[in-house]
Amino acid sequence: MSFLRNCVAAAALTFSALSAQAADFTVSSTDIKDGQMLSISQVFNGFGCMGANRSPQLSWSGAPAGTKSFAVTVYDPDAPTGSGWWHWTVFNLPASTTSLPGGIDAQGRGLPAGAMQGRTDFGSSGFGGACPPQGDKPHRYQFVIWALNTEKLPLDAQASGAMLGFFLNASALGQARLTAYYGRDLPHAK
Repeated sequence: MSFLRNCVAAAALTFSALSAQAADFTVSSTDIKDGQMLSISQVFNGFGCMGANRSPQLSWSGAPAGTKSFAVTVYDPDAPTGSGWWHWTVFNLPASTTSLPGGIDAQGRGLPAGAMQGRTDFGSSGFGGACPPQGDKPHRYQFVIWALNTEKLPLDAQASGAMLGFFLNASALGQARLTAYYGRDLPHAK
């Protein structure tokens, strides 16, 4: 009985330590705020939307011990596709990276050496801003920083969001998430 009690106590301590470590891993942005509307800067320019299609500035801290690289994903789980919509994927960011500037272009200017952007659901690499269908309730845009246990993922610029997601979930040590909203029928952030 004491062996079982010790196993349960060890599992509880491990879970508590992982939860505390995950709570220390955070993401922030000078361009977007958690729980708030996106600005016109992060709205797509096309499909009836008229935004600047500019990637936001992102900063993170408190990554879990053992982090060897980072990835960034921007995903809309509310897109009416049956599988959501990948707006941006960046991977193979060196472990020394703690921020990305706003306005990273499709060619990756602004990314650290070795980092790569995958293919979005717009069919190309680079940030693709919010553009939910007219009349939809505001969609959620999940900006996630992934701390990974590997220095490099075996993917190239043609990797889809789903393929990257498979590798991220297999290699994740932790996530830091910021969720913003956008609906065409609502005022955007200034």
